Amino acid sequence: MSKSIIAGGVLLLATLSVTAAQAQGFDVRNLFGQANAPAPQAAAPQSPPASSPREWSGESGASGHPLMTADAIRAAAANFPNCVAGLWPDAERRGISRATFEQATRDLTPDLRIMDLLDQQPEFTKAFWDYLDILVTDARIQRGRELLQQYKPVFDAVEKSTGVDRHVVAAIWGVESNYSTMGGDRSVVRSTATLACVGRRQAYFRDEFLAALEILEHRDMPAEDLKGSWAGAFGPTQFMPSSFKRYAVDFDGDGHRDVVNSVPDMIASTANNLKLDGWMRGQTWGYEVVVPPNFNFMLADRARSMTIADWQKLGITRAGGKPFPRLADKAYLLVPAGARGPAFLMLQNFRVIMKYNPAEAYAMAIGYLADRFRGEPPFVQPWPRDERVLSLAERYELQQHLATRGFDVGAPDGLLGSKSRSAIMQYQASVGLPSDGFASAAVLDRLRGQ
Repeated sequence: MSKSIIAGGVLLLATLSVTAAQAQGFDVRNLFGQANAPAPQAAAPQSPPASSPREWSGESGASGHPLMTADAIRAAAANFPNCVAGLWPDAERRGISRATFEQATRDLTPDLRIMDLLDQQPEFTKAFWDYLDILVTDARIQRGRELLQQYKPVFDAVEKSTGVDRHVVAAIWGVESNYSTMGGDRSVVRSTATLACVGRRQAYFRDEFLAALEILEHRDMPAEDLKGSWAGAFGPTQFMPSSFKRYAVDFDGDGHRDVVNSVPDMIASTANNLKLDGWMRGQTWGYEVVVPPNFNFMLADRARSMTIADWQKLGITRAGGKPFPRLADKAYLLVPAGARGPAFLMLQNFRVIMKYNPAEAYAMAIGYLADRFRGEPPFVQPWPRDERVLSLAERYELQQHLATRGFDVGAPDGLLGSKSRSAIMQYQASVGLPSDGFASAAVLDRLRGQ
């Protein structure tokens, strides 16, 4: 499936520019619609009403990357035909025929509107709680339960063969395309070719472009079905071409790996992806937990994994008073909103979901939605909704301040992941603040004032 987010060397997601009403139809790749719209019987996504495509704004990307300046984008766009032609030797080495290459690239032009979307990824630019509010809705929970029942024989067989939790697979279906109602209508070939030749992740997307051509060469699916997001992901669970190549299976036995039109192939391929990425049969994704007063939040580190029993010895308890079912399982502590928000112990399967998409907010939404399918209640502890969320520019500034002071944030890009959280923790500890790693406005103000 999609390793969706271009940040941190993976892929990308879309901007959120919707009203509160529209937000109920949010799809992770900037695809909008009605959250309570019924899913079609087949998995084929519905195309949105025809409209004039938006053009590139002509502005530089928000990341500040040198390849995302307006001048660099224009220069790369002017060189686009030469760039695409230069990919032929690599295509030939993959066994792609000249006829397939010519047919796919003839009269191909770059879709520069993608450049406006490239630096705007909601998992990294919205508050955790806003993201969960958008994706885990009553309508999405109800529709997921209906589809789990409708396709129960398929889910039964797939879960038996792969060991992957059906609720997690259904949650990915719901989050990625709102159950096949929003699949995207951009040409996968054009999108991946654009990103292979323009912007800040060209090396990554060259492989995706060539993998898309391999799909056409092998006749896995016709070109007209290779429509998807501006990131190049396609199908109800949004496979990237390279992920399709590695994980897609022909579960319905018709001789084709069709993750667009075949529900059995889509469900089984998504589960196969998780299985091969290390899914642990019979284990959940994580638990909401309560931390004791004066807890050392420096222990909240993705690299620090301990048994549930060890966490209990430090005073960690499960939210709602429930017991932990498996004390020997290893987990790490995540406090995505700092000391004022909920805390979670994340198990191996949370890491597996993050291989599907490397954003913690995404993985949390999948796990949370899966739990709600099972009848689990909402999270117990409140989010700090009064906290002002930093803008992308402010997050970039925060990273620059930290880097100037010798804290390792990697290359400042305004996208806050585990590395930035660790740097914030270290800075907070150095100045006597609670070291919860939360990128608050107060932390930025403190950095500005020094």
